[in-house]
Amino acid sequence: MDMNSFSPLMPTSPLSMINQYKFEDEPDSKDLFITVDNPESHITTIETFITYRVTTKTSRGEFDSSEFEVRRRYQDFLWLKGKLEEAHPTLIIPPLPEKFIMKGMVERFNDDFIETRRKALHKFLNRIADHPTLTFNEDFKVFLTAQAWELSSHKKQGPGLLSRMGQTVRAVASSVRGVKNRPEEFTEMNDYVGTFSQEINLIDKISHRIYKEEKEYFEEMKEYGPVYTWWSASEEDLVDSLKGVASCIDKCCKATERRIVDLSETLLPVVHEYVLYSEILMGVMKRRDQIQAELDSRVEALTYKKAEKEALTEEIGKLEDKVECANNALKADWDRWKQNMQNDIKLAFADMAEKNISYYEQLFSFERLWISWRRPAR
Repeated sequence: MDMNSFSPLMPTSPLSMINQYKFEDEPDSKDLFITVDNPESHITTIETFITYRVTTKTSRGEFDSSEFEVRRRYQDFLWLKGKLEEAHPTLIIPPLPEKFIMKGMVERFNDDFIETRRKALHKFLNRIADHPTLTFNEDFKVFLTAQAWELSSHKKQGPGLLSRMGQTVRAVASSVRGVKNRPEEFTEMNDYVGTFSQEINLIDKISHRIYKEEKEYFEEMKEYGPVYTWWSASEEDLVDSLKGVASCIDKCCKATERRIVDLSETLLPVVHEYVLYSEILMGVMKRRDQIQAELDSRVEALTYKKAEKEALTEEIGKLEDKVECANNALKADWDRWKQNMQNDIKLAFADMAEKNISYYEQLFSFERLWISWRRPAR
């Protein structure tokens, strides 16, 4: 798939409400550092859950202190992601790891599962911190600084149930009506996302299949070394050769085990993160289309409701501003996301390729060593 087939440019707009989405003035120096670590298990009469320590260091003036330390559970991260999507519906919010199943593991409190999730949550917060708009979101600041009871209180200040239901109804109605006047560039984006989603899901499946086959190969190879060692005990004329084979197999086992770890740490997380990104992008496109559909419906209503023309005209003006704001936000974030995606995937595959070269070089050296053992002494 040609990653450079579509490169939309962000048009200049006089609207002040769009200025926040102009990303060319990104700061050169990082002023917000976040670490997610130290997972702890909590057992109550109702549930068992894990919390993570979130440590923040910053030099920003809007923070009351230069360092904060709070504990957050997975539900808190979900809340933050929801608030960011609510405040910035057409920005590309980084993905969170799935709630239960990651890397084929089902056990929620397995050490590997917890560590994998910790790394993903760490990346989630740092991607937000590095984003030129999301990093200044007020809910993000509260998430990083508020103590547990303060965060709980802040969560209750969100929109009520009826308000959320109203938003959902309007969104469903918009999606049912469809979009009549979607600009060509967003149709191209939709097509790109559809193709990208298919390809990255295929790469994800293949990568996991390779990982599974490598593990099975490793488990089988582990059984061969001891066999040759035992065999050498009963063959006096072949002792050195058989022990040499056993030694080579042992070294191959260790190299293969390292390769499996490299796969699980270097390639699989990056590929799977962009599988989740593809789902997020589809949601962003739908939300943009919903805003467009709402504008289309008001324009259509204006032709039939002459008596309400003045009120509808004012509402259409506001919706036109909203659509332009959404379009420019998405186009600016799209370029930024695509560049990050290309860099991340390129780096992951290049790193994995270097590790594979090292792996096969080791196997080749073991083979030469084994051949030297097989040669009869002169």
